Order: sequence, then C-alpha cells, then structure tokens
Amino acid sequence: MKKMMCGFMLGALAAAGSADAQMLLHDGPLVGPVRPAMARAEIEAGLKSHDKALYIKEGWIRDPYIVMGPDDQYYLTGTTINPDDPREETDPYNPGLGNQSAVGSVVQIWRSPDLIDWEYLGTPFTLEDSFHKKPGNVIWAPEVHWIEEMNRWALVHCPKGKANLALSAGTDIKGPWTHPMGKNLGGRHDPSLFKDGDTYWLLWGNTEVAPLNKDFTAYTANPKRIDPAGSRVNSKGEKKSVIGHEGATVRKIGNKYVHFGTAWSTDMGRQGSYNLYYCTSDSIDGTYGPRKFAGRFLGHGTPFQTRDGKWWCTAFYNANVLPLEVEGIQERDLSETAQTINHRGTTIVPLEVKIQDDGDIYIRAKDPAYAAPGPDEVQKF
Repeated sequence: MKKMMCGFMLGALAAAGSADAQMLLHDGPLVGPVRPAMARAEIEAGLKSHDKALYIKEGWIRDPYIVMGPDDQYYLTGTTINPDDPREETDPYNPGLGNQSAVGSVVQIWRSPDLIDWEYLGTPFTLEDSFHKKPGNVIWAPEVHWIEEMNRWALVHCPKGKANLALSAGTDIKGPWTHPMGKNLGGRHDPSLFKDGDTYWLLWGNTEVAPLNKDFTAYTANPKRIDPAGSRVNSKGEKKSVIGHEGATVRKIGNKYVHFGTAWSTDMGRQGSYNLYYCTSDSIDGTYGPRKFAGRFLGHGTPFQTRDGKWWCTAFYNANVLPLEVEGIQERDLSETAQTINHRGTTIVPLEVKIQDDGDIYIRAKDPAYAAPGPDEVQKF
C-alpha cells in the first residue's frame, strides 16, 4: 500500500476501520483534513455543562499543558512544531516520532482568560536558553509552574539527556533564564513539579520523585519510585507493575495524593489507545493503591481545574492513522496500531472527581467516548 494518500481517502478508510488505514505507518506525510476548533458558543456551553469533550484550539501540539497563572489567566504550552515549519500545513498529522519528527526546538506559550480566545506569547524559551552546552535539537513536554515563593516561573522540559529546570527572570514567562540545579538535575524524562505544603517535588519517568530545597539548587533526599499496587500481564506475557511509561503528574485531592500516569491500552508501544491511569496514597512518596482507569485517549493529559472548580484533562492527537470517528468507538478494538479520536490541537475532556466515603478518590472521564476502557485494554477494571 502506498503510504502517502489523499487525505480524504485516508479519512474515509480510518473512519470505516479499514485494516489498510490502521496499518498505515508514518514514512511519509500523513495528510488529512484538519478541523477548526469549536465555535465560541459551543465551548462556552460545554464549559458550563461539563459533560463532553471540547476541541478548544487548533495547531500542531503534543502533551498540552494548561495551568492557571497568578494573573487569573490560563496558560497553555506543550511539545510544538517550530513556528516557521511548513509541516504545520504539509504534514498536519506528523506524530512527532522517528526521523521525520516535526518536534521543534522552542517552547511556545499561549494565554487565555476563558479557554477560548488565546493570546500568543511567542517563544520565551529556546535551546539557546538551555543549561547544556550541547542542548540537542528538540524540546519535549515543557511545563510552566508559577512559584509563588520566588515570584517567578519555573519551566521544565525533556528529552531525558537534555532536560532543564529553569527559572524566569521575574513575573513574566521570559528570560534571562537561570538554572539553579545545573548538572545536578540529572537526566529526567517528562519532568514535572508538584507542591506539597512548603516543599516542591520533582517527578519524572513513570515514576520517581524527589524533594527540592527552597531555592531549587539541590535535592534534599534520594529519588524514590512510586508504583501502584499489583501487576498485570500483556499479550506477550510481559508483567507490568508500573502505572505506565511516561507523562506522570501528581495532584492532591482531599487528603489523598493522586499519581497519574500514561500507557498504551495494550501495554505495548504504539498499539491501541493512549490512556490515562491513576493510583492514590496518603503521602506523595508512600505506598500507593491499585492502578485505576481515568480515561481513554487521555494519555499525557494534564488534569486541571477551571475557576468554578470543575476538573478537566487535556488531550491531543497521538496515533499512526488519521483520527477515528467517535460513533461506536466504545466497542472497537484498536490494538492493531496507535489510534485516537482526538484531532490535531488541544482538546479538554471533563472529569468526574469524587471524594468517596472512605476518603479514597474516584476519577473518570465524563464524555462517553473517553469514559470506558476499550476491548483492547489489557487490564480489567
């Protein structure tokens, strides 16, 4: 099968569940129609109803990260293509992997008062701002965190061998950047920050955690792995006792620490749907309970709250074929290759988050297309 095909033909094949579409690998541009983001009225209604996924922003992005800033506005960043890269148009569904990866060398930032209108803040961090003398040529999974005690922003990113923890010069997300940890940061895949009381923790991989001192110049304890209780076995007979392989995040909800992680539904690379899972503990580095399912197609998503306290999770396109149609997706086995219903850009999906009578936490996507594990899910929930 010829790999580069008319986008509309591919879209029809993927929507129909064609084996040809499912087996398409990215050794040439994966071209297809790109949907515009939802209209303002539809997003406004969805933010109120909190019952369906909202496609809020178009544009090539992976690992979208949304956080509320000190100015009461939402900030968005993620793995992006460089602003002047023509592949934004010619290769819109580039998965960001392999020799033809479109992943860029800058951090792009957008700001919004309402998750609808986005102001572009440019590229405040590039590889020229890296601590490393040889910084590589890509920036993956950047996050920005407002550090109230320092009155400045922290920025973290990978890939592992070129990871940075940088501090802004002041209250705006811009340089000149400083690197308080320097080489002591170490190689960190998908680094993230979490504040617990007066202490900030760095977490990375899937998952190790370590506390930082007050000026972010050193760890104050050795890293510790946090894994869910129990294990599972994939179709190759491989035993898995971890929450996933990347995209780790921690949130505190009620009195519980919620450890989120990302994995493919089949527990095999780029086969099935890219999902979000969680487990809970009484302390960030303590013993965690069993692995639970948060949402299908939510891998490397960021759980966040809007001003009204509602929980959402970011979602994005991560697949080897064009986005699938939503109809009937709950019954479809996607194990043949990487597949998703997310379109290119940033989607947010409503989460039901409940503190149960025993104090444990229940989390599940509310949109039916994201809410249930598919037939390809290796773990039974």
